[in-house]
Amino acid sequence: MEIVPSKITQPSKSKNLPSLALCIGLDLIGMASFSIPFIGEFSDVIWAPLSAVIYFSLFGGKIGLIGGAFSFLEELLPFTDILPTFTLSWLIRKRKLEKEFKPLQTVIIKAK
Repeated sequence: MEIVPSKITQPSKSKNLPSLALCIGLDLIGMASFSIPFIGEFSDVIWAPLSAVIYFSLFGGKIGLIGGAFSFLEELLPFTDILPTFTLSWLIRKRKLEKEFKPLQTVIIKAK
């Protein structure tokens, strides 16, 4: 009889994590208005509510609600467009998911 330790992993939770490329792209859209002085700040009036809705739909739940409100204010307030809200949120969520992930240890007993 042989005892072989084995690792069984839990199902991936990546369905709760949006694409990093999408988050970077959304931050670039938000920062694009920052590159056009004065005119860009007026375009934030349109982008701010869109950003909040997109944020909530990507991250969902309590975090999505709080982050959506933060994203809305960040886009609406002048000279704060430089903050990469979506990308920072992705990094925070990724770290949280990695901390929660714990492989299950099992022992398989093989008969000879």
